[in-house]
Amino acid sequence: MRLLEKVCIVTGAAQGIGLAVAQRFAAEGGAVVLCDVAGDSVERAAYGLRQAGAAALGLAVDVARRPGVDAMVAAALARFGRIDVLVNNAGITRDARLVSMTEAQWDAVMDVNLKGVFNCTQSVIQAMLGKGTGAIVNVSSVSGVYGNFGQGNYAASKAALLGLTKTWARELGPKGWRVNAVVPGSIATPMLAAVPPQVRSQIEQASWLKRIGRPEELANAILFLAGDDASYVNGASLEVSGGASI
Repeated sequence: MRLLEKVCIVTGAAQGIGLAVAQRFAAEGGAVVLCDVAGDSVERAAYGLRQAGAAALGLAVDVARRPGVDAMVAAALARFGRIDVLVNNAGITRDARLVSMTEAQWDAVMDVNLKGVFNCTQSVIQAMLGKGTGAIVNVSSVSGVYGNFGQGNYAASKAALLGLTKTWARELGPKGWRVNAVVPGSIATPMLAAVPPQVRSQIEQASWLKRIGRPEELANAILFLAGDDASYVNGASLEVSGGASI
């Protein structure tokens, strides 16, 4: 039970990677606060965890809107009394090439993928700094490291998370909070399911493992960074991509 008695917030937890993380955390004894803009779906996910015996709370939250984020943190504290882990997973895409990308597409991705991470992290730290130790895991992407055609906004937001991870690791490490990032490659999520079959096949063949990753494989890496097994890991970026960098 690697997260026993730890309270964990996971954003973007209604499906895909976030849901896999919430399920993995619950299996390791963590109390989990599942947050997602899809309120009905996230409550169903939390209900499923409770039915399995876990302590879980589902909350409808738009991470781009600070009042809602602060209310989420307050609800987590009211229910569980503390926060030990934050996984900044919520993210969206609005793909377009530079010549056709609209300002609205750019802003929507930055609001969720970047400002949302700032909102959640600052709100949690303002509530918990000085009251204990903790771990923050930011979910970046290989697009933020290598770029990706038609994803200038997404790649920029995910690259920025790597810079924030390094900076916050310096700022918060002395206070007892570790900040790390995971850098996933192609993972079998609803976001990837929207990709045309021929493109998905190309993605699979481009992988050194000749397949797409599973959400639970990324959840295992996030569990490591969130738990005490990584107690001396701070400011790191763990690539979970099947070897995209080689």
